[in-house]
Amino acid sequence: MSNKIKACNDFVIRFANVNGSGSASANQLFSKVVFRSGVPVSAKNIFPSNIQGLPTWFEVRISENGYLGRRGGYDFVVAVNGQTMWKDYQELEPGGYFFYDSSKQLPDTYHRDDVTHLGVPLTDIANSHYTEPRLRQIFKNIIYVGALAYLFDMDFSVFEDSIARQFSKKEKLIAPNIQALKLGFDYAQMYHQGVCQLQIHRRDLNGDQIMMEGNDAAGLGAVFAGATVAGWYPITPSTSVVEAFEKHCKKYRVDDSGKNKFAILQAEDELAAIGMVIGASWNGARAFTATSGPGVSLMSEFLGLAYFAEIPVVLMDIQRAGPSTGMPTRTQQSDVLSAAYASHGDTKHVLLFPSDPKECFEFTVQAFDLAESLQTPVILMSDLDLGMNVHQCDPIDWNDCYRYQRGKVLSAQDLDDMTERWGRYLDIDGDGVPYRTLPGTHPEKGAFFTRGSSHDEYATYTEDGSVYARGMKRLLLKWQTAKQKVPSAAIKTMGHHDGMVYYGTSAYAAKEALVHIQRIHAIDSMCLKSFPFGSEVSEFLASHQRIFLVEQNRDAQMKTLLVNELGVSPDKIISVLNYDGMPVTAQFIRDQVTTYFASTPHALGNQS
Repeated sequence: MSNKIKACNDFVIRFANVNGSGSASANQLFSKVVFRSGVPVSAKNIFPSNIQGLPTWFEVRISENGYLGRRGGYDFVVAVNGQTMWKDYQELEPGGYFFYDSSKQLPDTYHRDDVTHLGVPLTDIANSHYTEPRLRQIFKNIIYVGALAYLFDMDFSVFEDSIARQFSKKEKLIAPNIQALKLGFDYAQMYHQGVCQLQIHRRDLNGDQIMMEGNDAAGLGAVFAGATVAGWYPITPSTSVVEAFEKHCKKYRVDDSGKNKFAILQAEDELAAIGMVIGASWNGARAFTATSGPGVSLMSEFLGLAYFAEIPVVLMDIQRAGPSTGMPTRTQQSDVLSAAYASHGDTKHVLLFPSDPKECFEFTVQAFDLAESLQTPVILMSDLDLGMNVHQCDPIDWNDCYRYQRGKVLSAQDLDDMTERWGRYLDIDGDGVPYRTLPGTHPEKGAFFTRGSSHDEYATYTEDGSVYARGMKRLLLKWQTAKQKVPSAAIKTMGHHDGMVYYGTSAYAAKEALVHIQRIHAIDSMCLKSFPFGSEVSEFLASHQRIFLVEQNRDAQMKTLLVNELGVSPDKIISVLNYDGMPVTAQFIRDQVTTYFASTPHALGNQS
């Protein structure tokens, strides 16, 4: 047998389970214990779109160096799903460890001499201690977590504390779960002593960081942004955004009398949902909706209305793999173009690209300010990986002195003080953004007719082509103003000839890949945060001879946007494209870029 993989606080473990078996909570318990041990950890829950029965995987990256993206490859596999066991076995790294339920003998075909086999009779142990079928299944998962605690030489007291926290409101469940952990721990100690060379030891590397889902952070951000209305239609993977908003509203949006100070309306479809948001925003409420790619397609006409009638709208697009139904529970960055230019005619929408839960919170707050300041739709471009997985990130901060930016809203006094005629679409400041009024502001002044048809500066219907063109030109001026308000790209440059560009959740793997690439080739980097692109983006692209652009879609959509908006030569941008529905790995990015340097191909392929 080849040498075993030996590592402390630096390896990848893959749990292979069956959807609906209760394994997710056990696997999450394991990752939380790693985090509470002071070791950086990243977990990916990879689940099917059906309710029960199909394979599911849970991938945990333990990295003392703080790498939180997918590395690529698996050093340890917990194989408790017979449907995928052979595939999981074959994908294990040489020198890795194969943990399986030895209640049944492993088939003779499982004879790799570069793998350490770790059999634990999970089913037999569970059946001998529990009589109820459901408890047998649930505690079987906890038993293998207990075995891992021994195999990885982990502090068992952290598991006990985590169980106590998890069931603090159901204390009767604490002792049975700890008992199940002990069953697995004791068996591994008796039969596999000294076999595993992977270890997880306590460190103090996480500081005050937290673990949070991106959708939860976005829902909380909406509350702190002052949102009081959500119109939505359920769709994976965005549903938990509104669920989080409701949860946090029940904590922060209920007055002393118990009256709710928020409204959440489940619509009959996505069109109705965005219509509700437009109506609420037009009336002065801060309102939003959350959806995914299919919903963006259906909402496009209403987004065009909001753009042309200049009504603030916040939309959270939690992207998934398309087209059509695609893979509803797999991640991609494949709505970039459809969101940027949503609707027919000449439209451009502000996009924000968060990379972690902290940015989901901060960009959500900023999205409401931008929508009202610019009087236009603003779309938060998250994805399934960020939205539905728990990520380690810096703590969320909030300044109680923060004041919302409501933009150019005229009060009754403002209207009374005006000597000139007010025009709803009249640009008097030269920034392309007109002044607006809210319904009921003044009994006689400030009223206007909101229309999606062509209008002049005073909201009067017109088919005069020159007037229409004048209004469209003003919207372009507003677009220039938006460039000064959106988040700037994060740039690290030392004046090298080559650069790498990435955005959103690609940042996790890209940052790690850059560390390895920079050992053999000097390269700068830029993480895009928003669209429209600021001057810093143009300057970065202009100052580098070649740009490697990491995207999680097939058609290089961000490349198209950069070429279209900034006039960059397409030949200058080398696409690194992953579109298999799994979060891109650092290994894939590194291999693609280093291969290019070695052979200079014209295109780079998809991650396998």
